[in-house]
Amino acid sequence: MKPLQFNNLEVRLAKTATDVDAAQSLRYKIFYEDMGATPTTRCRALRRDIDSYDDVCDHLLVIDLEKSTKEKPYVVGTYRLLLGNIAKATTGFYSENEFDVNNFIYAPEEVLELGRSCIDSNYRRRGAMQLLWRGISEYIDIYDVKLMFGCGSIHGTDVDEARRVLSYLHHYHLAPKAMRPVALSDKYVSMNLMKKNALDIKAIQRELPPLLKGYLRVGGYVGEGAVIDHRFNTIDVAIVVETEHLSGKYRSHFQRDSERPAAPAQIAAAE
Repeated sequence: MKPLQFNNLEVRLAKTATDVDAAQSLRYKIFYEDMGATPTTRCRALRRDIDSYDDVCDHLLVIDLEKSTKEKPYVVGTYRLLLGNIAKATTGFYSENEFDVNNFIYAPEEVLELGRSCIDSNYRRRGAMQLLWRGISEYIDIYDVKLMFGCGSIHGTDVDEARRVLSYLHHYHLAPKAMRPVALSDKYVSMNLMKKNALDIKAIQRELPPLLKGYLRVGGYVGEGAVIDHRFNTIDVAIVVETEHLSGKYRSHFQRDSERPAAPAQIAAAE
């Protein structure tokens, strides 16, 4: 895909090991230093968020051109992208560690797993998230992706504290059964924790993590059951988005937003 620019920011795919290293460095800062995840011994020693999936994924980067050098990009936002045909031939999908996604990952159409999304705190008002979405839009066009999925996270591991958001997602955004991920039985946490008529929808929508809210705005669904990820200090839900919902008004929305500064948002989600 061709790089896209907005002011001093550029979105493109990582091309070198140095590019990927810069993304891993940002991920370490956001996930471990800012959000309280627990690093492995290797991650702590290198101060990088690294795992086996990095080698087979594409890494979408937002780069501050003014702070970059020819040798080293200044990465301020990133997303990790894993195509279905690559996953099936190599590592499988990250999401399979938490959710059963077999009902759609073996469909003949191309699927795309999204993960490791994060943005530097100094760039959450400057259009970085919109540029990432614009990059994803271009990517799914190139590879004719029909369905995107991944893990969306709620910060913290207290299920009772998250019961309003989890119940809202369960009652209002549950995926159709034919494309519904289900939390693995040994990790399954019920999301049906409050009755539907007891939910204050407007108040809950204000509580939603921005990334989850973004997926829902483009017609995304959630799977059945949540998973507590103690390492990343999150409660994870499975997200499924049919890419046809990124066409028309939604794609126009992302493209317009990439041409102007973003509204304030806190965008940082581990898988």
